[in-house]
This record gives sequence, structure tokens and C-alpha cells, in this order.
Amino acid sequence: MLEGKSMKIFKIVKESPDRFITGGVLIAVVATVALINNFFITWLFLGVSFIFAFYEAMSLFDIKNNSLFFYALFLWIVAFFYPNPDDLIFVILILFASYGAYKKFKDLKIILPFLYVGSSYLFILALYKDFGIEALVWLVLVVAPADIGAYFFGKLFGKTFFSPTSPNKTLEGVIGGISLATVIGTIYGVNFVEIPLSFFISLSASMAAVFGDLYESYIKRAADVKDSGDLFPGHGGMLDRVDGYLFAAVIMVILLRGLA
Repeated sequence: MLEGKSMKIFKIVKESPDRFITGGVLIAVVATVALINNFFITWLFLGVSFIFAFYEAMSLFDIKNNSLFFYALFLWIVAFFYPNPDDLIFVILILFASYGAYKKFKDLKIILPFLYVGSSYLFILALYKDFGIEALVWLVLVVAPADIGAYFFGKLFGKTFFSPTSPNKTLEGVIGGISLATVIGTIYGVNFVEIPLSFFISLSASMAAVFGDLYESYIKRAADVKDSGDLFPGHGGMLDRVDGYLFAAVIMVILLRGLA
């Protein structure tokens, strides 16, 4: 039985070599940034990711207003200096709402990339500013296992349909991914908080990561595309790689601020 599962795992890896090679490279890049642990480099690394994700979000929401890039870039530059980056999303919302009312805009979807991508990246940067690189590592150790675990558990044991938004996802895969992420996250998180809180934060963030992935699947299907882009061989676009982090980071910041 165990040997059969091992062979199936090997077959899964063999069938998608690009996915795992790209994944290994991405892990190496993220690990390098974490080891350097320099605010400017981390801000720059996140900023590059943010711009790609923002561009893909504009495409998914069918927004062709290129001036939004300048606003997004300006937002990220301001976030470098401002002590509470996540507060800036409220400023953006107020400015867009005010200008939209002044110009009597009928199409308000231009705010969606800021709501979906901009706000989450500001929370990721806030996580680093408030709690250090260790918190970002914790985030990765929750989201990555949730994603990888869901993939492998789904392939090995998946039978039960999970959601019409993502027909390939199974309940067994989701539960397996969340369980793996919660265990790994809890073990790491006890370095900073008590075991019950580490467990609760890891569980909450891993569940958020699953629904972050599901939400991106939802908007991709609404846009009638398979991937958000083709930036990463075997993985798709930037949003396909960071979708879980966009929800999980918000939950982790809120819980750490409120409970730790």
C-alpha cells in the first residue's frame, strides 16, 4: 500500500517536471531574500511581485487603464516610508471614491486590483515591518504546505468534490493541505507565541490560503482563462503563485496584532 503511494507520488512529479523545477527555483529565491533579511531588498522583491500580480489582476478584471500602474507604483513607494503600510489602502479607497464621485464614473471596477492585490501586498509588507522576517517565514511555512499538500493529497486520495468554482479540487486534498500546513506552522510558530495561539493562527491562515486560491480560480473562470499569466513554467502567472498569500497574510497580521 505504502509502496503504491510512493510510486504514485513519483509518477505525479515525473508528469509535471516544469512545475517542480520552477517551484525549487522559487523556493531558493525566497530563501535567499529571507537569509539576507534587508528591508530594502525585501521591499523590492515584494514590489516586483506586486507589479506583476497587479498587471495580471488588471487583465483578469478586464481593465485597460494603464495609468493605474503609476498609482500602484506610487503606492508601493509610499509604503516603503510609511510605518503602517496596510493603512494606505483606506487612503486609496477614499481617493478613488472621491474622484469617482467628482467625475461621476459609471465603471468603478478600476478599484478592484487595489482591493484584491494592493491591500494584500500592503499587509504582507506590514507583517514584515511589524513582526520581522520570522513572521514572513511563518507565512510561507503555512501557505506553501497548504498548496503543496492539497495538490498531493488530492492526487493520492481525492474523491469528494469540493467546490464548483474549482472542479479539480477535492475535499480530501483541502483537508490534507490544511492539516499539513497547520502542523508545520504550529511547530514553527511556537518560537514566537504559545502553542494554542500558534495552532490557531496557523490553522486560520492555512484556511485563508485555501480560499485565497479558490477566489483566484473564481475570477479566472469569470475571465475565461486557465492561468493568470505564463510567467512561471508549470505554474502560470504571479497571481497563480501568490493567491494563497493574499488572503493568509491579512489573517495573520490581524491575529498577531490582536492576540499575540
